[in-house]
Parts: sequence; structure tokens; C-alpha cells
Amino acid sequence: MPESKNFRVGLVQMAMSAVPQENVDKAAARIEEAARLGAQVVCLPEMYRTHYFCQREDTALFDLAETVPGPSTERLSAVARKVGVAVVVPIFEKRAPGLYHNSAVILDGGEKVGMYRKMHIPDDPAFYEKYYFAPGDLGFKAFDTRAGRIGTLICWDQWYPEAARLTALQGAQVLFYPTAIGWHPHEKAQYGAAQRDAWKTIQRSHAIANGVFVAACNRVGHEGTPGLEFWGTSFIADPFGVVIAEASTDQEEIVIGEIDLSRIEEVRRNWPFLRDRRIDAYGGLNRRYLDGGET
Repeated sequence: MPESKNFRVGLVQMAMSAVPQENVDKAAARIEEAARLGAQVVCLPEMYRTHYFCQREDTALFDLAETVPGPSTERLSAVARKVGVAVVVPIFEKRAPGLYHNSAVILDGGEKVGMYRKMHIPDDPAFYEKYYFAPGDLGFKAFDTRAGRIGTLICWDQWYPEAARLTALQGAQVLFYPTAIGWHPHEKAQYGAAQRDAWKTIQRSHAIANGVFVAACNRVGHEGTPGLEFWGTSFIADPFGVVIAEASTDQEEIVIGEIDLSRIEEVRRNWPFLRDRRIDAYGGLNRRYLDGGET
């Protein structure tokens, strides 16, 4: 563990071009800008290098994937080294011929310090991710950076309290959620406000239940036909779920927030959820819903 001290995080909320290199160039510039604003750990949105291509199933779209090392890690490692920050780089990973993951590489000052592969893979209208991604096989992890200890989950993972808890138990001070989420155009008027509120609420609940900071980084803009309207709203919540910084629904922005480690201590002393866990009674979590009470 690095010496514990407060640090600042930056979320790069951006709109994506259809040209991967343009997104890499923009991300590099935004990381430098976030560093100038004081960020020591910077997070990009889920699969920042491309449009959100999972709106349809097309074998040609596998060509958008990249290896590690590859275009993202090579370019952004150089940027991280130049400005002295850690960066969460979410990519469409080509692991081997025919084997792909939705992944995040953690760079610290230019060095790769870890990788996370998305564990929960959705399959919904315009979010056909099971077609493209194998489930993650690296488990839930926390990573030491020069700033602090962080955990990285990805988008659909953000709805699962088990993922947040297992990552927090490894000492993560911040849970980062690179994200690509938005409205179906025909649903926005009726359900839009409730959907976005549920998305914020579930992540704030992870902060509260685990006594950690949560940082969700989304994209903005409209992609596809009829497509998705990504709702931005990148935000940072403290260990009691208080939103300390938040972006708009439709503008490219950099969100900066202070990770005050004394706040983690304060909240956990007064709301000691980790102390009072009954791990001896949680065996049922290993059963499927339809298994009921069977052993």
C-alpha cells in the first residue's frame, strides 16, 4: 500500500467520434487537462476509443478491438508518464483470435499496474454485449497507484452490490465505474428521469454500503439510428453517498473531486457496516435465484 494521503480524481466525460484515432487524441489532451486541474487519477468512459458499437450484432465490428499493449496503452502510457498521473483506460480488448473482452487497463505514470475485465455482460436491446464479450476471468481487484488504492468495475457491473463489496474488501478507496449508458429515444420521455435516477442511486448506495468513494464516468452525445442518447452525468460520491461533483447530461466536461481519506474513516466509525457483516450467514449468495433454499 502507498502511504495514505488525500488525492484528487478526474473524470473525462466526452463525446466519441466514429474515428478511433480522433478519440485517442482527444483522450490524451483531456488527460493532460485533468492533470493541470490537479487530478492524480484520471478515468475515461467505457470503450472510449469507439462509438458504442454494441447497438447491433456485426462480425465486422470485432475489427475495432485492440490488444494490450496496443494503440491505447502505448499512447496514453506516454501521456501518463509525461504528466505524472494514473489513468483508467477502458478498451475493447482482443485477447486472442476470436476471444474479446470489455476491459480496463490501469496505468500509473506510464506503467501498467493492472487490468480488469468486465464480469457482468448485459444483453438488452441496443446493448448486445454478450455477442462481443466473454465474461471477465480476472475477478474483482483493487490496484495500488502512486495516489492511492483504487478499484475498477465497468458499466453493467455497477448494478451489482456483490461486485462493489468484493472490490471494497480489497482496500479500494475509490470505485471507478467507466460507463456507456443512455436513453433509448422512444423511452426518454416516459422513463428517462427514473432511469437516470436509478443509475445514480445504485452507485451512491455502493458508496454508502462500503464506506468508499464512487466515481462514475459516462459519455455524452447521440450515437446510431435511432440509436442511444448518452446521458453524461458523470459524478463522484463520497462514502456517505453525497455527490461532491457532477457533470451535465449533454456537455463534454472534466469532473474533479477530492478523495478525503479522513471521510472514509469518519463514515465507517459511525456506520460500521463492514464490522457487522455476518459472513457466516451469507452462503446462500452462492445459489442461483431459482435454487431457492436447496443446498
